[in-house]
Amino acid sequence: MGQCHIPIQNSRDVAKIESVYMTDLKKILLLNGPNLNLLGTREPDIYGTMTLQQIENSVISFAKGYGVEVRAEQSNYEGVLIELLQQAALWANAVVFNPGGYGHTSIALRDTIVAIGLPVIEVHISNIHAREPFRQQLLLTPVCQGQITGLGWQGYLLAVEYFLRLWKIFPSRT
Repeated sequence: MGQCHIPIQNSRDVAKIESVYMTDLKKILLLNGPNLNLLGTREPDIYGTMTLQQIENSVISFAKGYGVEVRAEQSNYEGVLIELLQQAALWANAVVFNPGGYGHTSIALRDTIVAIGLPVIEVHISNIHAREPFRQQLLLTPVCQGQITGLGWQGYLLAVEYFLRLWKIFPSRT
């Protein structure tokens, strides 16, 4: 894993960074990009009928059962997503990120993922590799820890489970 490059502007930032690594409580940013606020009504044959709120509640509840805090955020704006990722470097241990359409277009989000140094799992509800050719070109995937695609809303749970296993919180099947 690469080094973490976090812009430190004052002593409060240092204290925040230290608190992330000096506590046993793990924290995940669950971040969703453009149009995901429309889940439940947007093309339910592709994206399902669960709303974003229902998905967030399911992920938060699942993680809480293992003592992991999840903070859920969504924005339709690239700059806001960048800010949320940068801020996550000050408090989170990992990111589960569905960038929506920005996954195909955003060099700025790619650069941010590299800059924050947190492990990121990219999630897509639909199987983007079975869709239009433009959806198969992903700019973020090469700088993410991994990608989960085509498993519906459960892909979010699998991403959290990955981190639980990584942190040796989730029981392994050995």
